Amino acid sequence: MKIIDVICSPGRSGFFFDDQMAIKTGATADGNTYAGKVVTAGFTSVRQPGESISVMFVLEDGQIAHGDCAAVQYSGASGRDPLFLAKDFIPVIERTVRPLLTGRKITTFKEMAAELDSITDNGALLHTAIRYGITQAALDAVAKSRGKLMAQIIAEEYGTTMADAMIPIFTQSGDDRYLNTDKMILKGANVLPHALFNNIEKAGKNGEKLLEYVQWLRNRIYQVQVDKNYTPTLHIDVYGMLGEIFGEDYDSMVDYMGQLEQAAAPFRLRIEGPVDVGSVASQIAALKHIRQLQDQKGVNVQIVADEWCNTLQDVKGFTDNKAGHMAQIKTPDLGGINNTIEAVLYCKANGMGAYLGGTCNETDRSAQICAHIAMATQPIQVLAKPGMGMDEGFMIVYNEMRRILAIVAATCGRPSS
Repeated sequence: MKIIDVICSPGRSGFFFDDQMAIKTGATADGNTYAGKVVTAGFTSVRQPGESISVMFVLEDGQIAHGDCAAVQYSGASGRDPLFLAKDFIPVIERTVRPLLTGRKITTFKEMAAELDSITDNGALLHTAIRYGITQAALDAVAKSRGKLMAQIIAEEYGTTMADAMIPIFTQSGDDRYLNTDKMILKGANVLPHALFNNIEKAGKNGEKLLEYVQWLRNRIYQVQVDKNYTPTLHIDVYGMLGEIFGEDYDSMVDYMGQLEQAAAPFRLRIEGPVDVGSVASQIAALKHIRQLQDQKGVNVQIVADEWCNTLQDVKGFTDNKAGHMAQIKTPDLGGINNTIEAVLYCKANGMGAYLGGTCNETDRSAQICAHIAMATQPIQVLAKPGMGMDEGFMIVYNEMRRILAIVAATCGRPSS
């Protein structure tokens, strides 16, 4: 089967683009926006609407395969590609991708993804968001040409075993970290609440507000839970704020994490991005040292690598150096979804927890395709996305995994659990 045309349409993503550096350096919340001057190149305001591009491959039998190009909320930060605006990048796709694929025979996903992920324009790789979307469409095209699920194509080509149960879903609250947490508990989210502690005002000058929140969270689970056997994992993203509070005094930082661990007990606690030290090498060294101190002190908080862990090579570097206990595989940052698949498998093979993440700023389509990746590669957890309202992202990822289980059960005779 061949691809006979490539069509693009501009779209909205599930959240916003935010100038992370402006927020960290003093931009103040003003309703659902921020007051302050932009810092990161390309931004015209500290918060602006998220954008996406749907890329549709028209197949010769009339089917249409599609994926969505999307970039993370904090575009342009921590070494990431710049702000992704549809008006700027649809012409790039039409100039570089469309001529390459028109009339191309659909082969294997691995072959097509490698080709698409390496396309250059004026000597540089295409924006990560473009490579993300066009490889999603390629996976869908291969699946449609073979009459199979996207998860089945991944499992076949990468030699994996598909999950026979749901992958734990990690839900994110945005700034509404109290009301949205109630939703998570009521719906039985496996991992919660993210909580968005992205400045000192939220975390507290000495971390006291973060500690109070963990205490509240632990107690709230018992107050709201429907199932008395509900034992979620607590996962909080602090955007480097522990580094802002404790500086390079990592001993005190680890002692403080010990307090967080006690406050969360008996629930397991993960802290994402405890520090942001400005480069890949420095971040790896910092998280490696923090993990070593935790081992020495018996602090059993799992550290999640996020900032500066942007590419497949970055994920491998954090994994090889034991820089943290888990790596967030932030799907749009890795470009082609072939890199996401390989990153999950590399983490699993080398003793690092694999968190199939992404961003609130993705779309329903990219979230569905990531659910297929999760079911085929079996990471420890998968992010509920897009958006920060909790309900919508949780529904999209949950329902897609349920559909995969039901279809496999009906067609392959496996149980739908």
